[in-house]
Amino acid sequence: MAVTNFAALTTEQKTAWSMKFWRHMRNRSFVDKFAGESEDSVIQRITELTKDEKGARAVLTLIADSKGDGVAGDNQLEGNEEELQSSDIVVTMDQLRHAHRHKGKMADQKSVVNFRNAATNNLGYWMQDRLNQMAMLTLSGISYSKATNGADRVGSQLPVLEFASDVSAPTAYRNFRWDEGTTSLLRNDSNANLVAADTLTWNALVDLKTQAEYYKLKPVRTTDGISYYHVFINHLAMNSLKKDNDYLANIRNAGVRGDGNALWKGTDSVMVDGMLLTPYHHAYTTMGAASGSKWGGGTVDGSRILLCGAQALGMADIGRPEWNEKMFDYDNQPGISVGKIFGFRKPKYTDPQTETVEDFGVMTLDVAI
Repeated sequence: MAVTNFAALTTEQKTAWSMKFWRHMRNRSFVDKFAGESEDSVIQRITELTKDEKGARAVLTLIADSKGDGVAGDNQLEGNEEELQSSDIVVTMDQLRHAHRHKGKMADQKSVVNFRNAATNNLGYWMQDRLNQMAMLTLSGISYSKATNGADRVGSQLPVLEFASDVSAPTAYRNFRWDEGTTSLLRNDSNANLVAADTLTWNALVDLKTQAEYYKLKPVRTTDGISYYHVFINHLAMNSLKKDNDYLANIRNAGVRGDGNALWKGTDSVMVDGMLLTPYHHAYTTMGAASGSKWGGGTVDGSRILLCGAQALGMADIGRPEWNEKMFDYDNQPGISVGKIFGFRKPKYTDPQTETVEDFGVMTLDVAI
């Protein structure tokens, strides 16, 4: 009687499974939708390595706009050239791994192949979900010691990843909160001052976009020349926005007529006034935080809206995940693991308008939910 020995997989078979897993993860990854190697990507993926004395690292170079006014007429240009101002952002990398291990042959009479399929699905979802969480936390300036719902992570090793210490709070000219009482954005004001009425409105988004344009956050540009910003919003904050009369009027009047209108289609993303609004459950909230650790003096639940332009986040994405299978206890217990080397970092530069070090491509807006 012939039997299948999964511990004796050939190299080619292992490669096929590894590629299948990576496609599975990419197909379900929220982050991957917004990542690319071009400078017009919200998340710029870096796939080349630069060598230094400590080993390999990924480097993202930011080029600032020219400040000078040039020379007029026949005045001498030679000797009056302007030096290009650039800064390098080093993205530190680390490895993240996880595994599943079967209890044994007698624990489940189903084929071991079913275990492999289930492990593939679970590990695929796990990998993309943790990448998504860390990307959103990095953009939000929230430590990996927190989940994206504000709860404390217990027993997690995400905070000890090499690039976890590079997560930084929003900078002074990129950080806002909404004050419904004065219907205005307050720059770099503590979210401890939020009250329950400070929910997301259309006016808040318009003002935030105005700030992005004033401080010249580089928008994302399509191949046909259209410029816009990505705005990531938790569904709870989006719920408040959908009840705002000004927002509803803009969607009704600015959108296409008939069944194609966003109100009728119920699509996740809505393009309005140069902003692509995308609800996403990993956009940060305090819903899972303990009472006293929320915003508004510790009792008001809030959410952080992200307005992202080009190069808002750098991602070192080096190679595909490594897939390993191993048998334990005299081939009675199969185990499957996956590991991926990557890293995230939010680029910063010296803003020529403020002459302060600021986040390069993202602004945050704190609101109540």
